[in-house]
Amino acid sequence: MTLEVGVKDQVRKFYEAVGWQQIGKGLYQNARYEDLRPVSREYLHRCHLRVAHYLPAEGEYLLDAGSGPIQYPEYLEYSRGFRYRVCLDISRLALTEARERLGAHGLCVLGDVARLPFDTGAFAGLVSLHTIHHLPADEHEVAVRGFYRSLQSGGRAVVVYSWGERSGLMRLAAPLMRLASGVRRLFRRLRGSLPQAKGPGEAERLLAQPGTYTFRHDYEWFQRTLGDLAGFEIRVWRSVSTEFLRAFIHPKLLGGPLLKLLYRLEERLPHFLGRHGQYPMVLFQKDGPSRVNGRGRGE
Repeated sequence: MTLEVGVKDQVRKFYEAVGWQQIGKGLYQNARYEDLRPVSREYLHRCHLRVAHYLPAEGEYLLDAGSGPIQYPEYLEYSRGFRYRVCLDISRLALTEARERLGAHGLCVLGDVARLPFDTGAFAGLVSLHTIHHLPADEHEVAVRGFYRSLQSGGRAVVVYSWGERSGLMRLAAPLMRLASGVRRLFRRLRGSLPQAKGPGEAERLLAQPGTYTFRHDYEWFQRTLGDLAGFEIRVWRSVSTEFLRAFIHPKLLGGPLLKLLYRLEERLPHFLGRHGQYPMVLFQKDGPSRVNGRGRGE
């Protein structure tokens, strides 16, 4: 078995057995990697919708490469103006869930994002969210160039990625995050408010499972390897990690206003925070200009 097949089979099995299993109504095990507290809700909502600013407003087909089950309601907005949303995923379970959410609007295809089974120029738009880093390192370029090939002339794409531990901003914040988390645990212990251990229910079992394979290239790799694509641009999707949100953002400590300020800062410094923050958006446009202009937006 080759490395590529072994990695992809591992990822598929993880999402079939763990990642796309529901731990609550409409809530998947994979959501443990997100901060779903009410204090962060508006900020995350706006980050999810940020993707739509860089996609075409309408068209025949939108490709969702590595669609998963269409995990969050905001994801539905990306294809609102399209006739069909084509969901491609390696997981049958993900596609079953996606079909339930999309109905006749969705066309589901079992396949590999690094080997797209579609004609050149098939799509007016493309989105790929938190997917590429699950591929073997040497297939990231293959996948993104395949995305570009699949776009029709003028078609636009958004690939949401993560720098992981390569994020300069999060590396700087790491000692403070550890300190803040330790202080919070100590405060809860002193108040006697540490959560009680739960019984070995199915949801708890799923949440305790380790994650699956990931590999993340850095900013320089993307610029060097994919910077020749028309309209290539890296902007911020979200500048801070889930760990950062949980450590520093709390409703009694001006968490809501701080996140509003952070979002405005991301809008003002999209390229700087796209390079140094946690989650970038990689944008490109088939046969497009040197920069992708957001729908109704500009700098």
